[in-house]
Amino acid sequence: MKKYSTAKLAQKIETLETPFYSIDIPDTESVMKENSEWFKVDLPRKVIRHKKKPDWLRVKLPIGPKYAKLRKLVDDNNLHTICTSGSCPNMGECWGEGTATFMILGNICTRSCKFCGVKTGRPLPVDWEEAEKVAKSIQIMQIKHAVLTSVDRDDLKEDMGSKFWVATIKKIRELNPGITLEALIPDFQGIHEHIDRIVNIKPEVISHNIETTRRLTREVRVQAKYDRSLDVLKYMKDTGQRRTKSGIMLGLGETKDEVIETIHDLHDAKVDIVTIGQYLQPSKKHLQVQRFVTPDEFLEYKELGENLGFKHFESSALVRSSYKARKHIN
Repeated sequence: MKKYSTAKLAQKIETLETPFYSIDIPDTESVMKENSEWFKVDLPRKVIRHKKKPDWLRVKLPIGPKYAKLRKLVDDNNLHTICTSGSCPNMGECWGEGTATFMILGNICTRSCKFCGVKTGRPLPVDWEEAEKVAKSIQIMQIKHAVLTSVDRDDLKEDMGSKFWVATIKKIRELNPGITLEALIPDFQGIHEHIDRIVNIKPEVISHNIETTRRLTREVRVQAKYDRSLDVLKYMKDTGQRRTKSGIMLGLGETKDEVIETIHDLHDAKVDIVTIGQYLQPSKKHLQVQRFVTPDEFLEYKELGENLGFKHFESSALVRSSYKARKHIN
């Protein structure tokens, strides 16, 4: 197979008119970092060598009687959870602890974040029956702690979906007395009136993910703003929310110093809980993984977070936003 230097390869791609199989993209970390643009070139057919996942990203199949029972309930009742649709690596562990994650306000998002597997487009009208469907799903699964999240609904100019959030939380509590909740909310464009609705309904935890570092925000989150997310988090704490939470993905091209800066920014925004995990590419259309962060580096961030005094700080490759969510209420 013919090989090219990085400069030659870039030039070759620009002039190529036929499908190619003869170009061997150098499989090194530096090339991946410096030339991620190449993978966005629209070619008739192409072969790209993806990095092999390291051993620490291997996931054990979910086991245990609690998981098996819940899986049967989900399948038999055609229930929909983010845990199953997103193939979460921690599904067995979370379900075993009586925790599950549900998405509301449909499955089409008005934003186009380059890391997210949710479909982008014009959402359907709000289905107000969805609130009861979610509440009944939680009841059937006998969930003790539910995490709610939603697509962004910038199309709903009046409230951006915040009123539906309130209706859903009320219905869940009505059908599931004693349940605890985490609301993983969008930024609502930073509009306090909409955020207030969520704070006033008093979920045990409200989370909003910063997702990545300041430098990468425009590329990764597109319509979102780094400082706006920080403002949302700080505003919720300042207005009386007991527990606030945020999450960061690593492996998108950030530097260690940038991650440390983001952790400090979240601390300054009075965030109580932080989750940090490895980004994994949902499909070939999404941003590629630039590197696989080592367990030792994740441990460094965990030690930093604990030293800064966060209430909880989860940091390892397979951590996701709702990982260990039930313990975060304390």
